[in-house]
Amino acid sequence: MSRAAVLCGLGGSLPERIVSNEELAEQLDTSDRWIRTRTGIGQRHVVAPGQSTSDLAVAAGAQALASARATAGRADHGVDPVDPVDLVVLATSTPDRPCPATAPDVAHRLGLGHVPSFDVSAVCTGFVYALATAASMITAGIAGRALVIGADTFSTILDPADRTTRAIFGDGAGAVVLRAGDSGEPGALLGFDLGSDGSGADLITVRAGGSRQRSVPGPAAEGEEFFTMDGRPVFTRAVLDMSRSSQSLLERVGWSAAEVDKVVAHQANIRILNAVGEQLGLEEKQIVANLDRVGNTVAASIPLALRDAVAGGELQPGHRVLLTGFGGGLTWGSAALVWPELETGRPHR
Repeated sequence: MSRAAVLCGLGGSLPERIVSNEELAEQLDTSDRWIRTRTGIGQRHVVAPGQSTSDLAVAAGAQALASARATAGRADHGVDPVDPVDLVVLATSTPDRPCPATAPDVAHRLGLGHVPSFDVSAVCTGFVYALATAASMITAGIAGRALVIGADTFSTILDPADRTTRAIFGDGAGAVVLRAGDSGEPGALLGFDLGSDGSGADLITVRAGGSRQRSVPGPAAEGEEFFTMDGRPVFTRAVLDMSRSSQSLLERVGWSAAEVDKVVAHQANIRILNAVGEQLGLEEKQIVANLDRVGNTVAASIPLALRDAVAGGELQPGHRVLLTGFGGGLTWGSAALVWPELETGRPHR
């Protein structure tokens, strides 16, 4: 066995406010039936005025740290339950500010001291990218214990009049703790497959606010401060790239699709999840879905789906788990592990 990053804690956080499809229908030209038919979403959570990405990240991180302490206290993994986290990686595309990164503030508010902390921006693939980054630093011996968070508040960058994006996206944060361990342990991250294609950068974007727009004199064009997405090509690429990435990783770790117990894909919409399942030859019971209750929470979607699957008894110790995501950039990525026994406590919202 070789040194590996082992998942040992899990947490999540959602804002208190729930926005139902019926509430959106009162504001926009839409309906519950239209939204459910096209996305599978019934409601989403949105931040309150003054609430930011870091607030959700801190709550999710605190729950994941508590889960890791309880898990370590229950079983002898050769790890002190109070061993400090020595790395924080935050996946987000909605940082509290353009500068500086949000992760150092999150680490400070969690009382983690002067640990290295930084943001990763890969939109909906962000959590998988952050997971791979932290796992690599653990296997390289740079870190021994890492907190990996995916958090986004996309409600803050959506056009209030855009029925499509407002129907899809919700706010939230999910987090895991990784520790150094052996590759044969349950929870060990067995492999990754990552990729990108910058030729599709305009398909999922916020055009204003960066150096390209700011380098031109005058204000941004109307509407460019909001998030936009070209739905048809995004759908096609999401299905293609998540399917190819998943298949590539399964071949690398020596699993067939039939041997995978649970696939936790980015919760984009139900039609994409079903299409990926069809491409991989999966049965419905293999696919984890919670987007009906939370919507597309971007970088938070995979860890929140993991948390909900554990809380609902759908994800059990010993299950072979495939994670896969697709997002702006364009970016995509997959990860594989055998699910460990965790103490997760009571979910926060």
